[in-house]
Amino acid sequence: MNSLLKFNKCYFIVTGLVFGIEVLIARFAHDQIIRPYIGDLLVVVLMYCCMKSFLHVPVLRAAISVLLFSYVVEISQYFHLVNRLGLQHSKLARTVMGTSFAWLDLIAYTIGIVLILYTEKILAAKNICRKVIPT
Repeated sequence: MNSLLKFNKCYFIVTGLVFGIEVLIARFAHDQIIRPYIGDLLVVVLMYCCMKSFLHVPVLRAAISVLLFSYVVEISQYFHLVNRLGLQHSKLARTVMGTSFAWLDLIAYTIGIVLILYTEKILAAKNICRKVIPT
């Protein structure tokens, strides 16, 4: 039986590392490139690795799912969804959902997914991060 729920220690470790980098960027990077664009690129890497930590799904399916989710969140910012839901005073909602739409964010997400697919191709050739533990 091919179970969807499987723990992958390698992706879990990378999730933790990328999360740590994201926290450092949020805390200390107050510039025009790293925080807005590298942070957005890394957020899709974070979501992808988190998904792959617990779900045994094909690389392309996971990557496209994360990319589409990122696009939906960004487009919700265009329509000011946080305000429409009455959550404009919630710091958590504003942080998670975001508040300002930017076309360059969509490009950053796309570049992040392309880097994921390229990295996965290299990892697959070397048979790295393939061991999963059924849950």
